[in-house]
Amino acid sequence: MSDPKGPKGPVLFELDDDAPAQTPAEAPPVPDPDTPAPRGQAMATVAALTARRGSRLARWFWSLLLALVGAIVSLSAWNFATGLIADMPLLGYAISALMIAFVAVLLMIAVKEMSVFSRLRRLDALHHAADAARTADDMSAARDVVDRLAALYRGRDDTRWGRDRLAERRGEVFDPGALLDLAEAEVLAPLDIAARREVEAAAREVATVTAMVPLALADVAAALTANLRMIRRIAEIYGGRSGTLGSWRLARAVMSHLVATGAVAVGDDMLEPILGGGILGKLSRRFGEGLVNGALTARVGVAAMEVCRPLPFARQPRPSVRAIVRTSLTGLWGNE
Repeated sequence: MSDPKGPKGPVLFELDDDAPAQTPAEAPPVPDPDTPAPRGQAMATVAALTARRGSRLARWFWSLLLALVGAIVSLSAWNFATGLIADMPLLGYAISALMIAFVAVLLMIAVKEMSVFSRLRRLDALHHAADAARTADDMSAARDVVDRLAALYRGRDDTRWGRDRLAERRGEVFDPGALLDLAEAEVLAPLDIAARREVEAAAREVATVTAMVPLALADVAAALTANLRMIRRIAEIYGGRSGTLGSWRLARAVMSHLVATGAVAVGDDMLEPILGGGILGKLSRRFGEGLVNGALTARVGVAAMEVCRPLPFARQPRPSVRAIVRTSLTGLWGNE
């Protein structure tokens, strides 16, 4: 029942900014049930291709095929060189020298790849050692981790100021967790900023290429290339050396983690709070796919930072995927 003492005149209600549009031009588009929402097909394909592991039989097949082809090529090259030396000694020795130089380059590449894997194992071992020292509250283990961290970045000018600060202040800290937090804040914080910039650039690149290049499989190729380059650069920032096989191994580890956790799907529920309600519905399907692929690239980048970082995130906050997406994609085509 109404209050007899209430107001007798008209009642005004103030409408907030999210009130329904007053004209047809301002009304949001009606969703088309026959048109599926963008789901980042390019990044889903990249994740499936990168994380997929071949069967044992397939690995044996490719290993034996590589060994057989290598043996045939080596014997053919040897016979060619020796026959050429017998017929034309000067030219034969020149070709032999070129072959020896080629083999030497292959050996150097193999040594480089082995050093890349060794560096990655060193980062992974340091990461686990820091976790164990913090869990066990072991001061000697924490000091050992800090010493190894300082040795890892010795000779790098971009960490010199932080290493000097760490050396000055570590004697004042007597708690294992606080010592690890100090090392993280002084040495790794600038590297986190650089790694985050790489993630933002890669997300922007993937989103732009997906939206602007309508060629079939071009978005998949662009996403794969950009993500591999991003992972390699993040590894280099945190102390890992670049290498083809090392980058591929890192990519497989990152993508396998994302596939296992179901983090290769993103849509309105993630992008709308960042870019504005209904943004995917207001954009064309191609632009929507670009936004989703860019958001998934940001998610891959954060996972790569966690994998490559020598210390787990503790004092320094873990990068927010939403914050990275907001910085890199907001305003890319205009937020209507």
